[in-house]
Amino acid sequence: MDVPSFDEYNAFNMIEFDVKICSLLPSATEIVCFLGLERLLIGVTHECDFPEFVKVLPHLTNNVINGSDWTSKEINTAVSKSLHNGSSIYNLDTDKLRELKPDIILTQELCDVCAVSYGEVQNAVRVLNSDATIISLEPTDLEGIFNSINQVAILLNQQETSKILIDELKARIIKVQNIATKTSKNSRVLAVEWIDPLFIGGHWVPEMISLAGGIDILGVKGEPSKIYEWSEIINMDPEFVIFMPCGFDLQTTVEYVHKEKVLKLIENTSAARMDNLYAVDGSGYFNRPGPRIVDGVEILLQILSQDSVKYPQHDGSWVKI
Repeated sequence: MDVPSFDEYNAFNMIEFDVKICSLLPSATEIVCFLGLERLLIGVTHECDFPEFVKVLPHLTNNVINGSDWTSKEINTAVSKSLHNGSSIYNLDTDKLRELKPDIILTQELCDVCAVSYGEVQNAVRVLNSDATIISLEPTDLEGIFNSINQVAILLNQQETSKILIDELKARIIKVQNIATKTSKNSRVLAVEWIDPLFIGGHWVPEMISLAGGIDILGVKGEPSKIYEWSEIINMDPEFVIFMPCGFDLQTTVEYVHKEKVLKLIENTSAARMDNLYAVDGSGYFNRPGPRIVDGVEILLQILSQDSVKYPQHDGSWVKI
């Protein structure tokens, strides 16, 4: 598919619609597009990359920390230091925000690491003397994600469309549950949201694992990610270890797992002995609370069923390591 230039995209946008949306959250961008309202988007974050065409939109943020060559420990230390000092890890381009003049700004308060802070957005709107409506999306589980989709839909008068689409997502989840009931071995699963230090998957991830027929050995549905020592994992003895570092795509995840020699730390687990070590596209299907979380549930089913259940559309989104 040819990606339109921003001028072409924006011209179409302004001809047909009045409401202008700036999304400061990748999952919010995906929700708007999921509802078929992508034409309303006029600005996004530098991390918004799905659907593909949103990359041509003006970027309202950039990273304060450039850790492309850093270890996961160095990245975590820099992020923690910045937040401890009361600083954001993102820059918000207030000049661009002033220029775009959005009617609606979509953001979140759940995680200071995931996006520009809600307080910073509020302050920017106040300083710019803007009339923009700020909407904060705060899901902590799958039902909360569906509610977020509906929240955006209600705001934009798309309730009927939202109901149809959410029902389709829920039907896919029910299908996964039905299959998992027949194939599940109630395997013990460790979801790795960060490598050093070890953060386990939180919020909706334990629920995703449960739906796919696994048992999350450390995570609790709806609760945030927590830090553990890798030595503690040995006693928990997971049968599957799934790496889904926050913000990493599949290729980056595989590179970090090997570069940081993390497999050595879990070589005495059942997961290692059974060759059940996997990497997934965390950024696309596990970290962002949007519609593609359901794809993530299907990916987990395929992994936990040891590929006896096939979802060809997700090939390339996970790999055994």
